[in-house]
Amino acid sequence: MILKSIRMGEGSPVVLLHGLFGAASNWGRIQRRLAGQHDVLALDMRNHGSSPHGAPMDYATMAGDVVETLAAAGVPKFSLLGHSMGGKIAMQLALAHPDRVSRLLLADIAPVSYPPHFRDIAAAMQALPLTPGLTRAEANAALEAAAPDPAIRGFLLQNLRFADPPAWRIGLDEIAAGLPAIESWAAAGTYEGPTLVLRGERSDYVMPEHRPLFRALFPQARFATLRDAGHWLHADNPEGFLATVQAFFARPAA
Repeated sequence: MILKSIRMGEGSPVVLLHGLFGAASNWGRIQRRLAGQHDVLALDMRNHGSSPHGAPMDYATMAGDVVETLAAAGVPKFSLLGHSMGGKIAMQLALAHPDRVSRLLLADIAPVSYPPHFRDIAAAMQALPLTPGLTRAEANAALEAAAPDPAIRGFLLQNLRFADPPAWRIGLDEIAAGLPAIESWAAAGTYEGPTLVLRGERSDYVMPEHRPLFRALFPQARFATLRDAGHWLHADNPEGFLATVQAFFARPAA
């Protein structure tokens, strides 16, 4: 599947992969700043943003989408940054195609299976009555029980077109059906290239006990913590995140 992408800048290629319910546009500020030194491609994953919809949602398939899209764009080798679900896609891609990846930055995600955090949220989104005249306030209220954090609800509602009638722009049914695969992890191989694992200080997605798992798959893995940030670290502390990313990708390619 060829994915929708946003491309800007010149230099060594850097590819940005967003998380669940996100989109390439979420990287806007980060992408613009990186574009001063790099050819930066931010991709909409399948069933997200403006990319095509379709099953399945396993990581091998989604990593294949990225490889196919970059090949079509004439980008055979690249540095890779993935956040959350996008980080698992990045891990899968680096393990399956290590010769394609110059450097790998994993933002607040580990090579493990996670509890089903998002199933209630997906169900609430599917249950939202998409009736003509639906307002943002009504949609926000309908999601409040499943997503108490107002910032999370605002993030989710970026995926809803308030047209007549309103409609989800994402492949919501495909995402909901694919959540067991998205929550899971199963991959083999090693990626020997430079790897940085960046966790948010307030996040529990990357824990000390995960480090041996990282090192088994990514022998060169280094670890860093971004202060004043939770799981959405590039939104919580964009300047700190950007400084870390720029420093890592500025080093000579592997």
